Amino acid sequence: MSSMTISQLAKAADVGVETVRYYQRRGLLPTPALPGGSIRRYDQNALSRLRFVKRAQALGFSLDEVAELLDLDEHEDRTLARQIASEKLIRIEAQIEQLQSMKQALAELVTCCAHGSEAQPCPILHTLAHPDEPADQL
Repeated sequence: MSSMTISQLAKAADVGVETVRYYQRRGLLPTPALPGGSIRRYDQNALSRLRFVKRAQALGFSLDEVAELLDLDEHEDRTLARQIASEKLIRIEAQIEQLQSMKQALAELVTCCAHGSEAQPCPILHTLAHPDEPADQL
């Protein structure tokens, strides 16, 4: 497709029309000129750029980070792109550690609840209501 309407562009990129408009407002995707009151037309470059945004988001980049990546030249800014991606990787690894801690804490509460006495408060609910008291003392 060499010339697409906004709905064709959105469909080709598997996003909604409002997503395209939002990306335009954010400056991630240019808004084509409106020739003589007719319909705006998008070219293959717009589709490639839109797909770039979606792939970057799938890797965990925020829209601000995507904008920064879009501004880089793929032949000249390799070092900066690697730096941005490395920083993102460090943040993702920290999130994974945090999620692992959350998983372990929740698993312990579920086990405590499953093996605890019915006469005592639910350790899950009690821990949420009283975070300073250890659940294993119930």
